[in-house]
Amino acid sequence: MKFILPYIVVLLVLGTACSQNSKDPDPPGYDFNEPEKFNLPESLLEVSGIAFYQGKADTVYAIQDEEGKLFALPWKVKKQTHTRFAKKGDYEDLALLANKAVVLKSNGSLYTFPFEERHFPETDSTREWKGLLPPGEYESLFADAKDNSLYVLCKNCPGDKTTDRVSGYILTCGDSVMVTGNFFIDEKQLSTVAGKVKRGFRPSALARHPLTNEWYILSAVNKLLVITDAQWKVKATYPLNGNRFNQPEGIAFDSDGNLYISNEGDDLTNGNILRFVWQQRKK
Repeated sequence: MKFILPYIVVLLVLGTACSQNSKDPDPPGYDFNEPEKFNLPESLLEVSGIAFYQGKADTVYAIQDEEGKLFALPWKVKKQTHTRFAKKGDYEDLALLANKAVVLKSNGSLYTFPFEERHFPETDSTREWKGLLPPGEYESLFADAKDNSLYVLCKNCPGDKTTDRVSGYILTCGDSVMVTGNFFIDEKQLSTVAGKVKRGFRPSALARHPLTNEWYILSAVNKLLVITDAQWKVKATYPLNGNRFNQPEGIAFDSDGNLYISNEGDDLTNGNILRFVWQQRKK
């Protein structure tokens, strides 16, 4: 027995080490094991997009994918107000400019209305912009308030199927909305970093880190977070644990670099937003 015990101890130590080493890696500056969790009200069970106005974290703005409503919630306060901007539809993402709210529909249509009208129960100033983007399915929208530009990333577009690329478009949003440029994510780069992505890469949200200028791109289908540089070159990928990320459909940063990921709920869980503190800010 005295000879067996040391071997048991060694095996237990090795087993513990293997268990610890099996932990999925975290993006630089974040600990995905220690989020602050905000369980959302029932009205946002199917939360599909989140944003902050000018990076201010005191109020979360959100949409869900069935009602044409913009919701406003103080952080971790379930009491919310909302503004109806359109009839029912499949709304997928939200972005805020200096004086406009912009909402992306799954077919690529955009809806804009004055952000100041968020205080009203309903706005009659909404404008719908159809046909700006090629036919396809879209879920990812980001706004750069510095130059009133919008970035839209395709989730599933017929034109991408033979190119090994995921297409993106840059739009200018002023008195009118127009496409002014394009970009793409190379799936071959993605495969080099992450290995073959089953069912292809299907982005569900994107945001730009305010301090590093890197792009953070979510895929709920692939349970994956992809980080690219400012020119969309893939730098790293991070698997998302399904026990924590039920259905990650929204992503945003506040001005301090803290990361927020929203998840749709289901019959057993609430919709929620997970907040990950930017650790490098603490140093």
